Amino acid sequence: MSKDSTRAGEWSRAELLARILIEDRRRHADQGRLDEAMADHVGLHPTDLQCVALLDLEPGPVSTGDVARLTGLTSGSATRLVDRLVKAGVVTRQADPDDRRRSLVVLAPAARERFTAAWEAPGRAFGAVLERYGDAELAVIADYLHRSAEVGREQARRLRAGEDA
Repeated sequence: MSKDSTRAGEWSRAELLARILIEDRRRHADQGRLDEAMADHVGLHPTDLQCVALLDLEPGPVSTGDVARLTGLTSGSATRLVDRLVKAGVVTRQADPDDRRRSLVVLAPAARERFTAAWEAPGRAFGAVLERYGDAELAVIADYLHRSAEVGREQARRLRAGEDA
């Protein structure tokens, strides 16, 4: 078990679950502040930076429709987002080799280097936190992050669709 871990043996399951939900809400708010600070640091709007982060995770160029899907924006908003990023030199459009009527969006190499450098110090800081955990704990953390992201995407979809719980 990690050093300075929770007092799992002293807390009930209900207390642990409550603590996790509270800390996750705090983490979400703090992540929003970090995202805003990073966006200011690199001279982008937070939504634009979020798109850059998502494009960086993609294995190759994506369509504007994919940008809409990745970001949760409407197709019109995604088009305007891509236009801003092209104008800022952050992404480029290239012809789709399978459909000449379509263009694909790719992160510009210089922008990728710029954002990688900007995330270097925060990445080291988050990495230092993870170093405190053993492999089994890291597997649980990775699983939680993956599953909670899926839940977040589904809840965002549900809210946008106006569905009740």
